[in-house]
Formats: sequence, structure tokens, C-alpha cells
Amino acid sequence: MMAACEAVAASATLATATERAEEGAKAATTGTAASAAASGKAAVPSAGGTTVKEAAAAVTETVAVTTTTAAMGGAGAARSAAAAKLLSLSGVFAVYKPKGPTSAELLNQLKEKLLAEAGMPPQDGNKRKKQALKIGHGGTLDSAATGVLVVGIGKGTKMLTSMLSGSKKYIATGELGKATDTLDSTGKITEEKPYADGQCDQIKQEDIEGILQKFTGNIMQVPPLYSALKKDGQRLSTLMKKGEVVEAKPARPVTVYSLSLQKFQPPLFTLDVECGGGFYIRSLVSDIGKELSSCATVQELTRTKQGPFTLEEHALREDKWTIDGIAQSLEHCMPLLSVEPSVKKLKTEDSKVQAVSSEDKTSQVKEKDGVIGTS
Repeated sequence: MMAACEAVAASATLATATERAEEGAKAATTGTAASAAASGKAAVPSAGGTTVKEAAAAVTETVAVTTTTAAMGGAGAARSAAAAKLLSLSGVFAVYKPKGPTSAELLNQLKEKLLAEAGMPPQDGNKRKKQALKIGHGGTLDSAATGVLVVGIGKGTKMLTSMLSGSKKYIATGELGKATDTLDSTGKITEEKPYADGQCDQIKQEDIEGILQKFTGNIMQVPPLYSALKKDGQRLSTLMKKGEVVEAKPARPVTVYSLSLQKFQPPLFTLDVECGGGFYIRSLVSDIGKELSSCATVQELTRTKQGPFTLEEHALREDKWTIDGIAQSLEHCMPLLSVEPSVKKLKTEDSKVQAVSSEDKTSQVKEKDGVIGTS
């Protein structure tokens, strides 16, 4: 009689436990693991007997498996949602490029970080293969330079041509009396001269200010040998690094909208420059040195603005390189593109206004794999 009672009790306990386990499973699938655990505990009443203990063990195992499965399913669903959101991003925004990496390397870092957040596998650099996530930049910054790097994502990569040829602003610090093969601080010193004006007098602030007009407006400029420009399909910088003899590219037309001297502490001088596409700040500083009967090279270079995007307001730092961070940046940046004019006005010396098209195709120079680019 007692055995029969125990059997009935065990049967009732098991039925109750099963019902509670089902409740626990339902709670687990909705993401409430705590509720699942509570339901599992409630499934085991306080009673003696081996059968009841076995039922309790079975219920505990069921709840544990169900909770784990639900958690895995929840994580997978979150990754799928993140991947879907990432692939839906489309437009143009700006990031901050620090000194050190090339523009291409920085872009790869951004891409890898976003793919990892979305739980997607890394993409190789083979451009012939269709890439799930499309990202490109709208104008190279040298590895030694800092500042605004415009990035296109999704269909926004098709909007980068206008960014390449549009206006850019820089703060550049040059050093008089020193020349390098790269025209910046990363190169080997090729020449040293006293910073004199030809009469062996030290160059003064007014000397620099007096020649800046020669470099303003529509001018001709010879690009640096270390650049992403190509000869017979190879970048000039690549040929230079191989030790091959490279002839300078012929001078080409470029535009400087404004140019002013911000600071002069010999031998250093700081320039504020706004220019069009295809313009090289390194060549500008070198040419200024020659014009002063000396030589000069770039020591520091920061791009403070490109198109409507400024360093202070729009350039995302690395800690904001998240899917949500970029989505918010796109909401902020995209409306600005309709405000920025496609044609820049340049005041000439006779006060007439000349329209300068921002579709200068000569500026469409890109950098890959560490090649020094268009600054």
C-alpha cells in the first residue's frame, strides 16, 4: 500500500515537474533565464523517495539544456540583427586618422572591427571577389598625417568621386633649411641650407607672407616623386623604394582657394591651406622653401576639413567605430552633402569671380598598401 502511494506521489511529482519544466523552457526561449531557473526549482517539491529525486534531476537537466539553447539562440539572433544592420548602412561619413597607419590600413582596421561586431567572417583584400561589406575612402592622407578621412559605406562608395575632387583644408607645419626625398619628416635628408633670402639675411615673417600670393589661385604644381601617381602601371613611390630612377611628373593645374601664414618661429612656419583635389601640401611647402632661396619639408600635417566634414564635429574617433556609432554619424553627415556647393568660387586678383568645377578628374588618386598619397 505504501509503495503504491509512493508511486502515485512520484507520478504526480513528475507530472508537476514536467509542467514546470515546460514553463521554464518557455521562459528560457523568451530570454528570461532567471525565470527558467526559478521554474525548474519549483518543479521539485519537498518530498522523499528515489523516484522524486530522479524526477528532480531530470527536470534540472531539461531546464539547463533549454536555457543554454535559448541563450545560444538569442546570441545568434543578436549577431544576425547586427549583421543585417551593418549591411544596411549606406552613405558617407568621416573618421579621425591618427599618425602612423596609411589610409588603406586604417580602412582595413575599421572594416575588421565592424565585421567582428556583426559576427561576420573577415574579408580578404581580393577586389575581384564580391565583398559583402563595401567600404572606401574619399582622399588619401599620408601615413605621417592626421585628421579627417572621409569614408563611404555601402552605396556611399559611389559618392566618393566628388569628395576626392572637392575642397579640403589643412594645417601644415614646414621646416626651413631642410629637404627630404619624400618632402616630409619620414624621408631621408637630401639637402640642408641656411634659411636665408639670398642676401644671407634670416628669413622673416614678411618674406613668407610676401610670396604666398604666388601659390594662390589656379597654379601649376609638380607632384612629389613619392606619390600614388603611376608610371607604366606602377606607383611612383613603389618604384622609388625599389631604387629605380624616376622622372618627376610634369606640372599640372591645381587650385588653392586660400593660403595664409598662421605662425612663424624659425625655422618652423605654419600654414592654413584650402585647396582643391589633386593638390599636394608637401610640394607646396617644398616650393615655398625654394622660392625663399632655401629648402623646406613638411613636419606636421593635419586635414581639418574635407567637403562639409570638419575635424571637430564629424571625425569619429576609434572608440566610436561601432555599427550604432556609424549609423548615428550617417544621420548627422548625410544631410550636409546637399548643403555643400558642388562648385567652389575662387576670387581672382582683379576681383572677378571664377567658377571652379569640383569634378577635376586629375585628383582621383588613391592609395593602397602603404603608398604615400595625395597630401
